[in-house]
Amino acid sequence: MAEVIRMPKMSDTMEEGVIASWLVKVGDEIKSGDILAEVETDKATMELESYEDGVLLHIGVKEKESVPVDGIIAILGEKGEDISELLKGGDSAPAKKEAEASASAASAAPVAEAIDTSDINAQVITMPKMSDTMTEGTIASWLKKVGDKVSAGDILAEVETDKATMELEAYEDGTLLYIGVEAGSSVEVDGVIAIIGEKGADYETLLKAQKAKPSADAAASKETPAPESGSTPAPEAAKPQTNGQSSATDNGRIKASPLAKKMADEMGYDISQIKGSGDFGRIVKRDVEEYKPSAAPATASESGGQAPVVLPSVVGEESYEEVAVSQMRKTIAKRLAESKFTAPHFYLTMEINMDNAIEARKSMNEFAPVKISFNDIVIKAVAAALRQHPKINSSWLGDKIRYNKHIHIGVAVAVDEGLLVPVIRFADSKSLSHISTEVKDLAGKATKKQLQPSDWEGNTFTISNLGMFGIEEFTAIVNPPDSCILAVGGIKETPVVKNGQVVPGNTMKVTLSCDHRVVDGALGAAFLQTLKGLLENPVRILV
Repeated sequence: MAEVIRMPKMSDTMEEGVIASWLVKVGDEIKSGDILAEVETDKATMELESYEDGVLLHIGVKEKESVPVDGIIAILGEKGEDISELLKGGDSAPAKKEAEASASAASAAPVAEAIDTSDINAQVITMPKMSDTMTEGTIASWLKKVGDKVSAGDILAEVETDKATMELEAYEDGTLLYIGVEAGSSVEVDGVIAIIGEKGADYETLLKAQKAKPSADAAASKETPAPESGSTPAPEAAKPQTNGQSSATDNGRIKASPLAKKMADEMGYDISQIKGSGDFGRIVKRDVEEYKPSAAPATASESGGQAPVVLPSVVGEESYEEVAVSQMRKTIAKRLAESKFTAPHFYLTMEINMDNAIEARKSMNEFAPVKISFNDIVIKAVAAALRQHPKINSSWLGDKIRYNKHIHIGVAVAVDEGLLVPVIRFADSKSLSHISTEVKDLAGKATKKQLQPSDWEGNTFTISNLGMFGIEEFTAIVNPPDSCILAVGGIKETPVVKNGQVVPGNTMKVTLSCDHRVVDGALGAAFLQTLKGLLENPVRILV
């Protein structure tokens, strides 16, 4: 019997996975334990293993495509087995819900399919999307009224968007039969604002059909708005027609985008001489850039002198690259946004004298089997401080607070696609050499995307160190489920006061970000005082 293979949940934060590559193909014999594909999760690239024997009958996801957790990715069964029913009802629950919702909507609005508007010679005008962030527009004023004759290119109304007041242009000839939004009122994008058509046309039936199935009518509408719909400049006085501008004018009005008009004005071009290549002959930015004015005699001013020469402004080319968001970046965005906007953060900064730590590190590295870094010393000191302040080593669980008795420190590691936080488990019980070796090993795995769930799960406190990048001080966002994260800056040589004398010294600033639901200011300050004492006298962390 055929078995559906679904996307497994490979980490605690995983919501979907990307098929990095298929290692088998349809028709292959599969044994239990065979690797079917490599799956890119939010934290690592992992292998998808088969737990059944059989023939691979179907692959439902192409390479580089994502699929949600529990989504169908393949079907395994006996050779020649009929899997049509599985393909139809694989995601039966969502499919049934969707079908039921569609059926319910259809039964609730039976009129939508019954209304025939094919013989109504009229066109619905909807609110166009005039900016990338626009969700609705306000009719600032109507320039036409019901009963007026309208020609393609006429300005119907002025529309106030979220960024500017722009003009709404008609793209059909006819009579303005209906105005659906009064001046001063707002309507959402694609909402009905007017109807233009043959005088006497049954626009009320058209309205009923539009309200019954707005999405279908919008898709089937014969109206083809230009990309810059509603953004044409106000009508100018008619200019003499020339062959070069015949396609960009209508009834003496020059059709040009505001940007094209502005560029032509800055360059000293007569816009009426430029031929438009946009919709309905509209002059757009490209036309102005490519226009080469013919030589013409200079126009003398009234005083007999020559007209001032307007130098063309430099026009650059806009360009960009869009890259699909990786699974790792999606998870970072979701988890940290949830932390920042749900956990009330507060921040405590302290300056620590690192002179003794520098000397201690030199001595340690003379005997240590591995090179010990300042970050290793900070991890060990933080672990020792958490042992003295267990309430910092805690988690907010909504209706309760978890005080962890074990100390697992997450260490933020930057990789190409974002940030990973491998965990040093039982950091308070490990030597500096052990910590140093483990940090290097986990950082290498993180860079190669070889971390396993056991490597990144279970942190009780997090450290983010940007000191090696020359950052002196910064604040970090609490990494759930922790209640605190320590941001570590670089060691800086600076004047310090010792025994009443100003002498050179080395200082480092650390900032503790706290979730105020769990940790109060006095508690965080006490933890930092202990940490300061340990780092300024590092022999204490070895005891």
